[in-house]
Amino acid sequence: MNKPIFHSEQAVTLIGAGGATGATLRRALDLAPRIVAADGGADVALAHGLTPEAVIGDLDSLSARAREALGPERIHRIPEQDSTDFDKALRSIAAPLVIGVGFEGDRLDHLLACFNTLLRRPERRCLLLTADQVVFLCPAKAHFDLEPGTLVSLFPMAEVRGQSSGLEWPIEGLSFAPYGRVGTSNRAVGAVDLQMDAPRMIVILPLVALEAAVRAVLTGDGWPVL
Repeated sequence: MNKPIFHSEQAVTLIGAGGATGATLRRALDLAPRIVAADGGADVALAHGLTPEAVIGDLDSLSARAREALGPERIHRIPEQDSTDFDKALRSIAAPLVIGVGFEGDRLDHLLACFNTLLRRPERRCLLLTADQVVFLCPAKAHFDLEPGTLVSLFPMAEVRGQSSGLEWPIEGLSFAPYGRVGTSNRAVGAVDLQMDAPRMIVILPLVALEAAVRAVLTGDGWPVL
């Protein structure tokens, strides 16, 4: 694992090459004003009139136009092929929070690989945005200020147990696993508290709950480096 390349005391918006709408980027930048791109995400940023402060990845999808526009001082190549550009970038950012945009695209395998990175880097507080949802690794313990009726989906990436309050269907005493019970399509009856026994549960909320998710991830009990 390489040492951090980009250091920030503010939250960072990390832009991927999977495409992102201007509206989604604006939502991210309102909360995370520093901009980093993962490889070809630099082209996406430039297309939206944004200039990333750093570009991190194996650089196999970064265009010559972007290289020329940004200059070599902003571009950081990590040549190994054992990890994705999202992983390369996330592990190279030292910041209180990273909001990833443009990582789902039309490739389900890319999105699944991002989930894998969230589990492998539990010490990194990170949320991924799609056009309609926000996705993140559940903190060890977190409080979510959600409106009643808000969709709360919990998807286990490995065996995990937890506790909850404020969910229509509580999870106390249940054992979750990707090949067994999952917790999708639950609903909030008000503010929600979640506690997990391992960094293995993915939380999926509607994008309207982004600010609540950011507060929960920032203030929740974090996970140590695995």
